[in-house]
Amino acid sequence: MAKQNVAEQFVDILTRAGVKRLYGVVGDSLNPVVDAVRRNSAIDWIHVRHEETAAFAASAEAQITGGLAACAGSCGPGNLHLINGLYDAHRSMAPVLALASHIPSSEIGLGYFQETHPDRLFAECSHYSEMISSPQQMPRLLQTAIQNAVGRSGVSVVTLPGDIADLPAPEKAAETALVTSRPSVRPGDAEIDRLVEMIDEAGKVTLFCGSGTAGAHAEVMEFAGKIKSPVGHALRGKEWIQYDNPYDVGMSGLLGYGAAYEATHECDLLILLGTDFPYNAFLPDDVKIAQVDVRPEHLGRRSKLDLAVWGDVRETLRCLIPRVKEKKNRRFLDRMLKKHADALEGVVKAYTRKVEKHTPIHPEYVASVLDEVAADDAVFTVDTGMCNVWAARYISPNGRRRVIGSFSHGSMANALPMAIGAQFTDRKRQVVSMSGDGGFSMLMGDFLTLVQYDLPVKVVLFNNSSLGMVELEMLVAGLPSYGTANKNPDFAAVARACGAYGVRVEKPKDLAGALKDAFKHKGPALVDVVTDPNALSIPPKIKAEMVTGFALSASKIVLDGGVGRMLQMARSNLRNVPRF
Repeated sequence: MAKQNVAEQFVDILTRAGVKRLYGVVGDSLNPVVDAVRRNSAIDWIHVRHEETAAFAASAEAQITGGLAACAGSCGPGNLHLINGLYDAHRSMAPVLALASHIPSSEIGLGYFQETHPDRLFAECSHYSEMISSPQQMPRLLQTAIQNAVGRSGVSVVTLPGDIADLPAPEKAAETALVTSRPSVRPGDAEIDRLVEMIDEAGKVTLFCGSGTAGAHAEVMEFAGKIKSPVGHALRGKEWIQYDNPYDVGMSGLLGYGAAYEATHECDLLILLGTDFPYNAFLPDDVKIAQVDVRPEHLGRRSKLDLAVWGDVRETLRCLIPRVKEKKNRRFLDRMLKKHADALEGVVKAYTRKVEKHTPIHPEYVASVLDEVAADDAVFTVDTGMCNVWAARYISPNGRRRVIGSFSHGSMANALPMAIGAQFTDRKRQVVSMSGDGGFSMLMGDFLTLVQYDLPVKVVLFNNSSLGMVELEMLVAGLPSYGTANKNPDFAAVARACGAYGVRVEKPKDLAGALKDAFKHKGPALVDVVTDPNALSIPPKIKAEMVTGFALSASKIVLDGGVGRMLQMARSNLRNVPRF
C-alpha cells in the first residue's frame, strides 16, 4: 500500500468523524486535499460556486443531522469567502469544521501572493482556529479541532499550507478516539433545590423557550401542565415547542405575536429554558427570573437572574417534574390563553379580506398557501428579512418539519445555500427555500449548484423588488426609503435558462397550482411570486426610537399581520379554558 500523505490522512480522520461531504471551491493550495477526497469513497467533494455558500450549506447539514459537517476554501480570498457563513454556523451552534488552505509554509509572513493569516482571521467566529505546521502535528490538531466543534457546538478552523498537505504523513500515527456526540448535563443539587423552592412559592409561572428545548417537547408539556404555566417561545424555539402545545401563548420579539409578552411580564416567576433570546427590551425587569441553559456563558447575559441553572433542558426538567408541587389554580394560564386567542383574532383580519383577488399578491397569502401545500416533514430554509416574518407567522411546526435560518447572525442570502446542505442529507425529503429577491440575487450563482447536482430544492421567491425589512426600518426611523429598490429580471426565465423548472406567478388564483406543480417536479424548481412591497401595516403606537436594525427597544408591538393556522390552534386551546 502506498504511503499516505497528510491530505489523505486529514480526509481519513474527517470520515472517521462522520463527515460525508466537503463543500467548497477547488484551488491550487487545496489540490492535495481535493485529490484525496476524489480517491476516498466515504466522502464527496461538493463543488459550489461561492465559498460563502459552502459554509452555509455545511451549517444547515450540521443543524439537520446534529453531526459534524465540513467546508473548505483555498488560500487567501478563497477561504476568506467562508467567513460570513462560518459566523452564522458558529452563532447557530452548528458543529462545522472549516479547512482554510494556506500559501506555501516557507512564504508565510513575507507578503506572498494571496497571503492572509487564516488562523487569526477566523478566531472570532470559532471555538478553535490553529495552523498545521508539520505532518507530525496534524492528527492531534485535527482531532482537537473536531472535538471543539462537536463538544462545544460551533465552528473549528484548521489552516493547512498546501505544501504541508502534500508531504508524507508520519508512520504509525495514533488513531485516537474521536468525540462525535455531546453528553447530557445535569444541574447540581443545590440549583435544583432552589428552583423547586422558587416554583412552589410562585403563584404564576411562565416558561419562555428557545432552541435549547430541542428534544424536550414532552418534558416541557408535562412540566407546564403540572405548574399551570403559559408557554411562550423565541423564533428559534418555535419549531421545537409550538406544536401540540395546549399552553401556547405565542412568540415574543420583533416578529412576535399573541400573548407571550404579557405572559412574561405578568407572572411572578419567569423561567427561561434553553434560550439566548437577544432582545432584552422584551424581557421583564420586575419579576423573578430563572434561566436554564447548557451553555454557561449564556446565563444572565440578557437579563438579571435570580437563579442561574447550568444544565440541558430535558435533564433539568426530569429532575424538576417529580419534585415540584402541582398547582391547582390555572386562572393565570387561562387568562393568558384567552389573551392570546383574542390577539390573534385581531391581527388575522387584515389579511383575510379579498386576498385571493389582491394584486400584487400579499406575501402573507403566499406563505399561508405554502404552509398548506408543503409536505408534513418539509425543511424550510428562510432568508433574513421579511421572509423571517412570513415563516414566523405562517409556517406551522408539527414536530417533523424543520425551519432553519440565520436567526442569530442575521445574514442576507442564507436560504438558498442552506437548502443545498439540507437537501444533500436526504434527496427524498422536501426542501423549500423561502427566498427574498434581495437575498436570492446576492448568491444567485449557486442556483447552478442545484442544477449541477440535480438537487430537488424548491425555491419560493418572494419578489417585491425591494429590500423590504430595510425599508421598514427606514420608515420606523422616520426616513424615506433610499437605495432599497431592486430592478429584477424574470427569475423564472433565469431558472429555465439554467436548466431548471421555473414559473412566474402574478395572480393569486394561480399560486396554489404553481406551487403544487413545482413540488411535483423531480428536479430543482423556482416559483417567482410577484408580491406586494406595501403589505406590512405599521401600528400607530410605533415610535422611531423603537427599532435599531433588528432589535426593539421599548414596545411589545412592532409588526402587525396575519398568523395563519396559529389562530386555529389558539381557538382549540381556548376550548379547554373553563367558563366562569
